Amino acid sequence: MSFSTNMRYKFSFLAIGLQLVLIILFGIFVRYSKHEHPSPSNSTTHEDETFIKLYPLFQDVHVMIFVGFGFLMTFLKRYGFSSVGVNLLLAAFGLQWGTLMQGLWHLHGGKIEINILSMINADFSTATVLISFGALLGKTSPVQMLILAILEITIFACNEHLVAKLGASDIGASMVIHAFGAYFGLAASIVLYRPGLKNGHENEGSVYHSDLFAMIGTIFLWMFWPSFNSAIADPGINQEMAIINTYFSLAASVLTAYAFSSLLEHKGKLDMVHIQNATLAGGVAVGTCADMNIGPFGAMTIGFTAGIISTLGFKFLTPILASKLKIQDTCGVHNLHGLPGILGGIAGIVATALGAKADCSPVLQSAALAATVGISVVGGLLTGFILKLPFWGQPPDQNCYDDSIYWEVPLDEEEHENNYQGDRSNLKIDA
Repeated sequence: MSFSTNMRYKFSFLAIGLQLVLIILFGIFVRYSKHEHPSPSNSTTHEDETFIKLYPLFQDVHVMIFVGFGFLMTFLKRYGFSSVGVNLLLAAFGLQWGTLMQGLWHLHGGKIEINILSMINADFSTATVLISFGALLGKTSPVQMLILAILEITIFACNEHLVAKLGASDIGASMVIHAFGAYFGLAASIVLYRPGLKNGHENEGSVYHSDLFAMIGTIFLWMFWPSFNSAIADPGINQEMAIINTYFSLAASVLTAYAFSSLLEHKGKLDMVHIQNATLAGGVAVGTCADMNIGPFGAMTIGFTAGIISTLGFKFLTPILASKLKIQDTCGVHNLHGLPGILGGIAGIVATALGAKADCSPVLQSAALAATVGISVVGGLLTGFILKLPFWGQPPDQNCYDDSIYWEVPLDEEEHENNYQGDRSNLKIDA
């Protein structure tokens, strides 16, 4: 396969074209939620109060999307610019496209109305793309990722609407966001499998400072995850339970991840990969039943189980998926989002069967989980075939996991030293 990685025209024209299309579509379809009934300047409406109350939660989710996800993926030693930079690109595009795709299912007089909840949900839609990005990290071009974002958010919005129509509860989106994003990305990675990378790559690894930067993402995500799981919950006791349940599930997953990381590693040392990821698994797994009356005990049990599953997945399952199923999962999204997302769906089925939330059926919860996984896999496979077309500027094997193919990158210390030594040698020859 020949590779043309010059982004000057194909990326620039695509990005400009997408933004112009978005501006036109927003001009036609989008308005403020109070467009037809503006309130007097000296009065405060219920919508005003809701906006102000939820804005801090929106900001927390926003930080998770732009800082948490971005820095979590900076562990690759030569791919930090792309991890943070392409994350910003995808999130900025995704929240606009997500507003349209989700809003089309909830038109008001033929218009999409923007309020704080629609802004939060638009951020949620970008999370699916960023999760899938983790599975494909280092092996795709910015153009490919924009194409993936267009297709994935469209399919995500349809699946989300289906789950809502089924009447399933998934307030923290263990199924709809985490499992969906993980299996969509993993399915795409099967189609985009690179035999040349089956034995690894010299840049597919971390260094001390890159792992430290990734921990910044972990801590931001860990701190703000209660907001992610509670942002769209019904105000009052349901929202309080969502915060409390997530809080304790996260805490339990941290201790469990540390314990099993030490147990599984040589001489009991901790593995930074486990600490960066499995410590967050409790937030993912408790999402579906975050606003259900499962009690702190139930939340901690979910977090405990998620920490075990995630750590074991990184240690044993990831190598098997790569060697047997040709799934090259760069960030291990299967272990942080896929398996805990499935666990969250199962926890929701059990919780509703035990009556933890009124008007929720375990049968419908099961249907929602099955539909989400099925749609994500089929959608990911189809998207993978589209992304495999040879004109999207994907990098050749030898240039994977390297920023310099798409970014202007300053020389690192080793390159400076090599250039310095070369200059000294040239001086000696000249003399």
